[in-house]
Amino acid sequence: MLRLSDVHKTFFPGTVNQRLALNGVDLSLDEGDFVTVIGSNGAGKSTLLNVIAGSLGIDSGVIAIRGRSVAKLAEHKRAAGIARVFQDPQAGTCPHLTIEENLAVAWSRGHRRWLRPGVGRVRRQHFHDQLATLGLGLERRMKHRVGLLSGGQRQALSLLMASFTRPDILLLDEHTAALDPERAELVLSLTQQVVAESGLTALMVTHNMDHALRLGNRLLMMHEGRIMHQLGPQDKSRATVDDLLGLFVSSKVALSDRSLLG
Repeated sequence: MLRLSDVHKTFFPGTVNQRLALNGVDLSLDEGDFVTVIGSNGAGKSTLLNVIAGSLGIDSGVIAIRGRSVAKLAEHKRAAGIARVFQDPQAGTCPHLTIEENLAVAWSRGHRRWLRPGVGRVRRQHFHDQLATLGLGLERRMKHRVGLLSGGQRQALSLLMASFTRPDILLLDEHTAALDPERAELVLSLTQQVVAESGLTALMVTHNMDHALRLGNRLLMMHEGRIMHQLGPQDKSRATVDDLLGLFVSSKVALSDRSLLG
């Protein structure tokens, strides 16, 4: 499904601010994998998502999706197969459009566009039914502007929009970090639901070790642009937060306060 081979990315090359963000990253995701990624600040986690999405180019290496090299494709040309939910709840939706209109925009990414009203009766009913699965009552607020929603509601809507086109890869970039604990738990539960029900292949970056252990079937630990440790399904299911802390210590990784949450 997704393969990265010997991927390198350097910021500000040839200057005093030069920083190696990805240092020979090798990574493979099979269909249906849900991989969580943890690491200290500056480990390369978000850079990893950005080079997969095409937001950043790479210096060298291979990025392939379904056997097709995409490293030289612009971000908009990868967008049909890659969906993303960002840390900022405001980043994935348009606040001035209604819930219904935001869903219509997301829907159009995976369907042919015609010169007709954006939302017809059948499509509106489909949106209603999909919103109802979130259990937040948003199906009763389809004409409301998204800017009126809470952060947790907007992230839940972003998740639903991301799953509409059945993307090849779903990228989750610390998508609960800006939420209070109660809303974060809600969005995490919805994440599990959406990924499982849609059969998505997902890559989730998080600072929270508990979240990294609870979600997904594989776990990666990054440090200084490298994947330092990988836990497969069996090891991950048995691992604890203390085990992860031990791996950090053995790798001599300086932990931020946020990494210790959970």
